[in-house]
Amino acid sequence: MLKGIPSILSPDLLKTLMEMGHGDEIVLADGNFPSASSNARRLIRCDGHGIPELLKAILQFLPLDAYVERPVALMKVVPGDPYEPKIWKEYETIIEVTKSFEYVERFAFYERAKNAYAIVATGEKELYANIILKKGVI
Repeated sequence: MLKGIPSILSPDLLKTLMEMGHGDEIVLADGNFPSASSNARRLIRCDGHGIPELLKAILQFLPLDAYVERPVALMKVVPGDPYEPKIWKEYETIIEVTKSFEYVERFAFYERAKNAYAIVATGEKELYANIILKKGVI
C-alpha cells in the first residue's frame, strides 16, 4: 500500500503509466471493445470498473500532451446510429481540456488502438465510451 494513490489504480496500471513516454497513447476500452486481448501490446484488466472513475484517478498522475491539437480521442458514433453518448459530457467535466476532443471513426479507432502503448479493458457499459489519452510531459 502507498499513500495518496487511488485504490482503483492497480500496480500494473501504475507501472504502465510510469513506463509511457511523451506521445504514447493509452486506451480506456469499454466492455464492448472487441478483442482487447488480441489487439493490445499490453493489456491491463480493470473489469468491474467504469471509465469515468478510472479516468479521474489516471489524470491525477498522467499529463495530457499540450503539444498536439487534440490529446484526447473518442470513438465516433456510427453513421445512422441515433445513440447519443451521455458519458462524453462526463469526460468533458473530468478532463477540463481547453482543446476539443478528436472524434475517430470506429474502425480507424480500432486500428489506432492496436498501436497504443496499452489497452485498459474496463467493465464500462455505456456505448461509445472508448477513449484514447496521449501522454504529455511534466
